[in-house]
Amino acid sequence: MTAERHQQHDVRLQIAGLALQRGFRRLVTDFDLTCAPGDIIALQGPNGSGKTTLLRALAGFHTPTSGRITLSRAQGDEIEEQGEVLSFLGHQDPIKAGEKLIDQLRFWADLCGASRDRVTETLARVGLTKQADLQGGVLSAGQRKRAALARLLLEDRAIWLLDEPASPLDQEGRALLGTLLDQHARRGGIILAAVHDPLPGVVARVLNLGTRESEVAA
Repeated sequence: MTAERHQQHDVRLQIAGLALQRGFRRLVTDFDLTCAPGDIIALQGPNGSGKTTLLRALAGFHTPTSGRITLSRAQGDEIEEQGEVLSFLGHQDPIKAGEKLIDQLRFWADLCGASRDRVTETLARVGLTKQADLQGGVLSAGQRKRAALARLLLEDRAIWLLDEPASPLDQEGRALLGTLLDQHARRGGIILAAVHDPLPGVVARVLNLGTRESEVAA
């Protein structure tokens, strides 16, 4: 592994007084949360409770009604370019049907400033070595999710915002996801995931929107 992948993350996240609205419906009111390096947060709640909207607001895709989202380094310096430390994995499939998987990941490596030399190794980490030269359109749903996880690894950003990351992974894929989540947290990464079921293989703080949070082992 390169020195880049051994580097510890030192980003902190603070949310204060956040209010989120979709249309005329208020989803989240006066929401506070502080995350330190290594934190894993599982956002739970019924459909429509604001889990995905919260992740999208943190990623900069949804404008809060009020409140403040602050990202900072451990020494206290505030981070202005949030895209440098945030990765978002939503339901939108990022894999193009008519292009080879390896070419798509090489393009993504160029886009996020990663070395192309990492692409082959990253494909191996997510179990897609044999699928490298296949076009995206022939990949199964689970393989496409693994490819999306490969993009997260190439980006190598401190905060992962994940919307139902275990869907539609099989048992082996869920075990892989658990390993990647654990490795990211051990490097000081922060994970916020909207889920209906427990995250595999890690201990997460479960936060039910509108209620108190608790500690559970996945």
